[in-house]
Order: sequence, then structure tokens, then C-alpha cells
Amino acid sequence: MEKEATTPEYYPLSLNALINACNQKSNREPVMNLDEAAVRRALHSLEGQSLVRSVSPADSRVTKYEHRLQEAFNFYRHESAILCLLLLRGPQTPGELRSRSERMHSFEDLGAVQSSLQHLMKREPPLVKPLPRQPGTKETRYVHLLSGEVAQFEAQQKPQPDVGGISADGDRVRKLEEEIASLKNEVADLKQQFALFRKQFE
Repeated sequence: MEKEATTPEYYPLSLNALINACNQKSNREPVMNLDEAAVRRALHSLEGQSLVRSVSPADSRVTKYEHRLQEAFNFYRHESAILCLLLLRGPQTPGELRSRSERMHSFEDLGAVQSSLQHLMKREPPLVKPLPRQPGTKETRYVHLLSGEVAQFEAQQKPQPDVGGISADGDRVRKLEEEIASLKNEVADLKQQFALFRKQFE
């Protein structure tokens, strides 16, 4: 979903490109280190659920893969952007989702993010749910339900320290960290695009 939206010229993905995307160091939580066998098993499972299909483009001898979530769920673009981010980075607040979604969909404000989350929560069955607010935090985090219930996230939440009077500084630091992360993501994507481009001539 991410590569279809951000680098459509390299989509669908070959097996090697898919492995690289799965093991990407930026914009992932947790960062994974999957080998080819694990990715093949995942593809086989998803194909069995009609969520992935293989394609053989006329201009390539390499089999490529594309997701079929749009066919399965008929998402609006703003919904697919939210769900994609929750799949890539785990539970997030509306503010985090808005700041990280720019390359897939530009939300006008937090209200637009909240509206998208509501749409996903009202689906049958629901695809998103809010998590209980952590101690010392102001914003609710949301998690996807494509893998079933999320008791593990709720159990693993760590209490956040009460920063009290330095909340304004904390907000500024958080925004700077998000901007740095966004820039790192763009650089990583550019590197990946260049590597894929270079492979065409090897």
C-alpha cells in the first residue's frame, strides 16, 4: 500500500523489492529482518485470502506482487492512508497520523483524520479501535484490527512520565522529532528508488 502510493513507478513489487520494503529501517515499528522464506510464506497466506496476487508484466521476466485490499475493502484514499500507517508503525495518535501521512494523503486538519478513523471504526467488522489512554498522555492512540483483537498492545503499554511544566517543550521536541523522522523517511525512500533504478542496469 505504501509503495503503491509513494513510488507507483516501482509498483507492483518484485520479491526482492518486497523483502527490502519489509525490512526498511525508516517508517517502521517494529523494524523487521525477514528472509526470503518468511516473505514467501506471507505471500502464500495472503494469496490464499485473496489479499495479494502475482502479476507478470509484459516488460519484465520477474514475477511481481500487488495487494488487493482495495478490492476487498473498497477504501477511500484517506482511509487507506490511515490503515497503511497503522500497519507500518503500530498504534498512533491522530496528530502522528496526520504528520506521517503527507506522502500518501494530505489531511487538512486533525478533524479530517478523526473523521477517517471514525469511518474505519464504523465498518463491519471494525478495522480500527482506540486504545485506553496511557498515564501522563493527552491523546488517544488508535490501532488497526486486521490481525484481530489488540490485547497485546494494551498489555504492553508503558506508563509515560508526568512531565508537568515542561509539556510545551515536550511538544516542540516531539514536533522536531517528527519532522526529522519525515526527512529521514524521504531520504530512505530516495535511496531505495535509486537502488531499484540501478538494479535495472546490472
